[in-house]
Order: sequence, then structure tokens, then C-alpha cells
Amino acid sequence: MAPFVHRPNLSILHLLILVFSIFGSRLHASSPYLTLDYYASKCPTVFEIVKKEMECAVLSDPRNAALIVRLHFHDCFVQGCDGSVLLDDTIDLKGEKTASINKNALKGFRLIDRIKNKLESECPGIVSCADILTIAARDAVILVGGPYWDVPVGRKDSRTAGYELVRSNMPAADEGLLSIISKFLYQGLTVTDMVALSGAHTIGMARCENFRKRIYGDFELTSEKTVLSETYLSKLKSTCPAVGSDNNESAMDYVTPNLFDNSFYQTLLKGEGLLNSDQEMYSSALGIRTKELVKKYAHEPLAFFQQFSDSMVKMGNITNADSFENGEVRKNCRFVNT
Repeated sequence: MAPFVHRPNLSILHLLILVFSIFGSRLHASSPYLTLDYYASKCPTVFEIVKKEMECAVLSDPRNAALIVRLHFHDCFVQGCDGSVLLDDTIDLKGEKTASINKNALKGFRLIDRIKNKLESECPGIVSCADILTIAARDAVILVGGPYWDVPVGRKDSRTAGYELVRSNMPAADEGLLSIISKFLYQGLTVTDMVALSGAHTIGMARCENFRKRIYGDFELTSEKTVLSETYLSKLKSTCPAVGSDNNESAMDYVTPNLFDNSFYQTLLKGEGLLNSDQEMYSSALGIRTKELVKKYAHEPLAFFQQFSDSMVKMGNITNADSFENGEVRKNCRFVNT
């Protein structure tokens, strides 16, 4: 397969990984405050309530699972997992929802509102929005066939949002492999975590705006050019014309779009990843380690499930130290308490 556009030489990647392996984890260390039994006496039904609401939501529309997982990811990469992504704009606060990467990508806020309302009735002022989102993301994955993992809890909700941090912290659909790796390393997440967490794209949709460059650019260079791949590309182009229809959507895993499995990685092996950022994990000349992991997870679903579970716990433990000192449990996930 032809490589993607030229990137810096491999030694730069090695240096980047070395630097962040030494310093990166200091930026967002895992919190000692999170425990599995934090709500055991304060609100023992919290997990049951979240699970029930998520079951109803995913049963009504399986796509709700992907919406919540994405929301959790976007929360944790800006200020840590502190519920800041849930905040609406006010006169005194600029929320993260309206940042360019988030504006048309994030949904599921009403579902979190609904869960919060149930918990406020059951255990008023006890369960943080940040914890609700983290638990809901785990349940979302399970409900569409993915693995289980224990969720440490005890997060506080931030009183601030990181609008300006969204652009610098969040990976973009057309971003190069080196840049995306650096953003994960900054959060204390490894290359292995990056490839495993990208597997969440086995569920969910992408907007035309985010895959247009891919299907009118590198797609034919990486794909196997079979009748099936050409038919798939033709379908994508009909969904996403060269100009306009930015909000039209296509599944990131066209094989099993509503099932959490490892077929996402199998599409990458065929060069049919929908997003440039995904396909580069397998096709980039710099992706020596990422290519090995993509092949591993494509052939070993249990290995993918285990690593995804571990990486989700690790990502969920990215903390905002300020929120533990100055944070709160919001009454309404959209607004700071008054």
C-alpha cells in the first residue's frame, strides 16, 4: 500500500515518545481520590439507576451508545474528566460545546440530564455529573456488545470550562499520526491506549465534513481496489459530495455499525477506514507500532476488549486537580451551582 503524505522522520517519533514518557504523565496523574465504593453508603443505587436509563436509551436508539462514549472522551481530554463539556454558555462562562470540533459532533446531553434528574430525586446533591458520564459510557459500551470494566468514582464537577483548550487538546479527523500521538501522550495515555480507544469508532457516525478529504484523497491509495471497496467508496461519495451536505453522516464501521466489536480494525487492514486519523494508524509510514496493534486487535477480539477496558479506566482517571479542591456536585449538569 502506498504511504500517506510525507511526515517527519522516525527518529522524531521516538524522541517524542521518550519525552512524553518522562514528563507526560506529570501533566495529568491518576487521582488517588477515586474508589469503587465511593457511593456505597451515600447513594447505593447510583449504578443501577444509570444502567436502567442507559438501557432505555440504547433500546430506543442504539446510536445513543456512541453519543455517550464520545461525550465522555471529549470531556476527559479537556481539563480532565470533570463534566466541563456538559456546561452551557452563560454571561460569565464560555462552554466547550460551541468549540469548532465539538459544535456539531457532540450530542447526548439530554440523556445525561435525564439520568441526573433521576439521581437528584434519589440522592440529592451526591452524584457528580462527571461520574454520571463516566458510568454511562461504560454501560453504553456493554449494551452494544462491548466489555465490562469497574468504574472508579468520586469525581467532582468543575466550575470552569476549557473552550480554548478544545482545539489544542482534541484530536481532529484529518490530523496526522504524530500530532494525535502527542495529544494522547500529553494526557498520560500511551500509543497502545490510543489505538485501543480509537476502537470506539466501531460504533457511531462521522459527518461528511470530517471524511470528505479522505474519500476524495487517500482512500483509493490505501484501499484494495476490489469491487466491494469501489462500491463502498462510490456510496460514500453519494452521501458526501465534494461540495456541500456537510452534515450527512456515514458509519465509521460500515460492517457492524451498531455492534461493539473489532471489525473497525479489519476495515483498516483493507485500507477502508473512514477517517484519515484512523487509517493512518495502519497506513502511515510512521505507524510501525500502531500498525502492529491494529493487526493484533483485528485478529484478536479478546485482546482488544481487554485493552479497551484498561484504557477506558485509565482515561477516566485523567483528573483535574482543581476540581477536587474547588469543584462541586452540580444540581444541573449544564450550569455551575449558584
